[in-house]
Amino acid sequence: MLQSIRDNSQGIVAKIIVGLIAITFALFGVESLVSLTASSNAPATVNGEEISQQELYQAVQLQRRQMLNQMGDNADPSLLDDNLISNMVLDSLIEQRILVQSAEDQGLVFSDNMIDQMILATKEFQQDGQFSREQFEITLRNAGMTPLSFRSLIRKEKLTEQERIAYMLSAFSLESELQHVANLDSQKRDIRYFIIDAEPVRNTIVVSDEALDEYYQSNSGQFMTEEQVAIEYLLLDRAKIAEGINVSVDDLETAYQTMVDNYQSQEQRHSAHILIEISEDQDDATAKAKIEEIAAKLAAGESFEVLAQAESNDPLSAEMGGDLGVNEKGVFSPEFEDALYSLDKGAVSEPVKTEFGYHLIKLLDIVESSVPSFEEAKADLRADILNQKSEEEYVAQLEQLADISFSSGDLAEPSEVLGLEIQKTDLFGRTGNEDLVTSNPKVLAVAFDQELLKERLNSTPVELDSGRSLVLRVVDHQLPREKSRDEVTDEIKSILLESTVAKELNSVASNAVDKLKQGEQIDAVSAGSEVVAVEGQARRGGTTPKEIVEAVFKMPKPDSGSTFETVSLLDGSVAVVALDKVTSESPQLAAEEQQMMRMVLGNRQGQTDYQDHLNQLRSKAEIEKL
Repeated sequence: MLQSIRDNSQGIVAKIIVGLIAITFALFGVESLVSLTASSNAPATVNGEEISQQELYQAVQLQRRQMLNQMGDNADPSLLDDNLISNMVLDSLIEQRILVQSAEDQGLVFSDNMIDQMILATKEFQQDGQFSREQFEITLRNAGMTPLSFRSLIRKEKLTEQERIAYMLSAFSLESELQHVANLDSQKRDIRYFIIDAEPVRNTIVVSDEALDEYYQSNSGQFMTEEQVAIEYLLLDRAKIAEGINVSVDDLETAYQTMVDNYQSQEQRHSAHILIEISEDQDDATAKAKIEEIAAKLAAGESFEVLAQAESNDPLSAEMGGDLGVNEKGVFSPEFEDALYSLDKGAVSEPVKTEFGYHLIKLLDIVESSVPSFEEAKADLRADILNQKSEEEYVAQLEQLADISFSSGDLAEPSEVLGLEIQKTDLFGRTGNEDLVTSNPKVLAVAFDQELLKERLNSTPVELDSGRSLVLRVVDHQLPREKSRDEVTDEIKSILLESTVAKELNSVASNAVDKLKQGEQIDAVSAGSEVVAVEGQARRGGTTPKEIVEAVFKMPKPDSGSTFETVSLLDGSVAVVALDKVTSESPQLAAEEQQMMRMVLGNRQGQTDYQDHLNQLRSKAEIEKL
């Protein structure tokens, strides 16, 4: 076959094809051939810029982790709707891409050096107050991110934040607006009101059996029991397993010797630096000349700390005299660390060039750790051994529990073999109860699994948390049913009672308002209820019920006389309110109050402006979704 291919490749057709391929390569590159057979699988493009499948996947996984963390220890991933999360995250990525493009179009930047400083100052990446690369990597790994993706996320967030803050800080309010808001806030209203108490009316109402029957017949479908199950289960608890494990002296001595054999003294260095950046405003030659000038001042006896505060372009460390703290190897760039680790204590390096600019580095101290004594390490060693042994035993028993439960018709055999007590629950619904087991979403999902309900099988192990698992079996299952008239009598009676009370009170209150509008005096229509008069009711404070205050400040200002309204209170009572007078004041605000109010109004306007800006960008953007 190979010979046939070789022979045919000498023909005129083959030569033409090869010629076309060569022209395509020359004009368009190899990507043109790939594009003939491969199309973009990007889930969305924004103004021609793709949001890759990988970006979406990482963002979705990050969102899932955050949602599960918020759900707590009993989080159940099966409760999350992946399609809903994916759509939500994609919309968020599209919005972020629009804002990043806008920021970049305006020339906004966030440098690598600024990102580095943020990372070094982040408490979550520190141990004992100092940046830890190991802690940094562990934290990112737990969040499903790499250092590169994390830096990219910071850059995008800070770029968009600059534009958002610009809108917030550039927004302002006029003096007239400030005074108008202050006038409204300080406005006071003179009111009178009386309350028609619900309790006396409630005590006079008798709900008849006929009314109960009629309501039940018309609304019986509303009164349903929930689906319920009762389960029995075996709980495997790692903490109980640990109680039966003995850690011998030999175990401790062996572990200590292993620790000594593996121990490596970790040298850490306490350093400080003075940085002169290389930037668009300061080229390499200028930066180098400046650092050499500072080095000469140091040689002449000037203070390193004072010069760092005055000259360093690293604002975070400059405030502390250039102090970078105590760090292990791997934190700084190779050029920086080579110079640092060649210094004697108290010495200052020659100018060192890195990607950020030129540094003068001072070694403040050398810190070396030493292996702890047996007595110092014994407690930690015991905890480690106990943790390891209990974990191994827990895993072994969990596997045994899964195997025996799978082949058993009930929980008797695994209970006997593993020495676990069969525990039972009362009936519970899909929302569960408050105890450890029936409040767990994973248990609820398994307990109402159709196969377990139908076949009454033992479940596979359900992990409650990292140290507890159980196997369960449904022993009772009750489907939803319509509740009987007797079961819901009290509930129906309460519904009808409150409905009747509200109807009667609203009727009385409405009649009172009609009489007030016709000119009758409030004392005459209050039917013996106390009329409360409040002069200068403010928006906040006082003893007037909150519902009445809120209603009063929504009522229109009376042109003449008074305006009236009925207000329902939380206890079922109804108030009749008369608004007699609105007093507007022009308060003299202190400078601090003016500044605070101006900031609040400006921020609110800035948020509105920024949202309008985003809406405009979105409306103009060319967005395509797969």
